Amino acid sequence: MSKLLNVSSSPHVRSSVSTQNLMYDVAIAMLPATIWGVMQFGFYSLVVVAATVLSCVLSEYVFETLMKKPITISDGSALVTGMILGLNMPPTIPLWIPVLGGMFAIIVVKQLYGGLGQNWMNPALAARCFLLISFAGSMTRFTDPVTDAVAGATPLAVIKAGGEYDLMSMFIGKIPGTIGEVSVIALLIGAAYLLVRKVISIRIPATYILTFAVFAFIFGRQDMGYVLAELCGGGLIFGAFFMATDYVTSPITPRGQIIFGVCLGILTGLFRIFGGSAEGVSYAIIFCNMLVPLIERVTIPTAFGKGGKKHGGK
Repeated sequence: MSKLLNVSSSPHVRSSVSTQNLMYDVAIAMLPATIWGVMQFGFYSLVVVAATVLSCVLSEYVFETLMKKPITISDGSALVTGMILGLNMPPTIPLWIPVLGGMFAIIVVKQLYGGLGQNWMNPALAARCFLLISFAGSMTRFTDPVTDAVAGATPLAVIKAGGEYDLMSMFIGKIPGTIGEVSVIALLIGAAYLLVRKVISIRIPATYILTFAVFAFIFGRQDMGYVLAELCGGGLIFGAFFMATDYVTSPITPRGQIIFGVCLGILTGLFRIFGGSAEGVSYAIIFCNMLVPLIERVTIPTAFGKGGKKHGGK
C-alpha cells in the first residue's frame, strides 16, 4: 500500500503566483514615478535608471556565472533592485556612481549572503546608504525642475531650516529631489496597482505613514500643513509602499508587520526631527530590516498543541 503513496516535501499548497510575476508587477508599479521623473528632469535621468538596472542585472549574471550558480536574472529581482536604486538617485549624478551602487547592491548585499531570499537588508537601500556615505556631495546635488538650476536643498531641508514650502508642488512633483521620489501622485498610482494586484498588504505602509504623521505632529509642529509636507517630501511614500514592503526584509506575520510599521514611523521621525539630516527614510528602513528576526520571533503564532497549559500534571 505504501508504494502507491507519493510523498513530497513541503510546501504542499501550490499557487500560480511566482517570484517573477511579483517582481514584474513591482517594476510596472514604478513606471509612473519613472515617467514623471524623466518628464521633470530630462532624458539623462532615464539614462541613470537604465544604468542602475543594467549594472544590477549584469552583476548578478556575471557573479552567478563565475560561481557556477543557476542564472536567476529572469526572476526580475535584479531589475527591481536596479529600478529602486535608480529612482533614488539625483537626476544629474555621474553615471559611474549609480553603476557602482548597482554592483554593491547585487554582489555585496544580495549574492554574498546567498542570493534572493537570503539577504537581511534591502539591497537597493543598502547601496544608496553606501553611496550617501561615500559620495555625499554628488548624492545631495539636486536639480530644480522649474528653473533647471542646481539646488542643494530639497523642500525637506528648507522646512527643517524653518523656510517656506509649497505643498501642492510637493504633491505634484515640481520640486528638487531624486528621480523617483518627487511626485506623490505618481507613487500613489503605482501603490494602488500593487494593492489591487495584491502584491503588497496595506498594513506596513498605512502603519508607517500614520505613525510618522502622529510623531511629526507631536514632536515637530502642531500644524497639519507641516505634517502633510513631511509626508510628501523625502521619499517617505516611495519608501512606505515600494521598499518597506520588500518580502525578504519585512515580517511575514500580520502583527509583526504592524510593529515593523510603527518602528519605521518612529525612527523616521527621530532621524528627521531630531537628527542632523532632513531625510531619514533609507536609514530607518535599513535599521528596521535588522529588527525583523526579533519581530518575527515574538509575533509568530504558537503551533497547535504547543505552548498551552498542561493539565493533569505538574
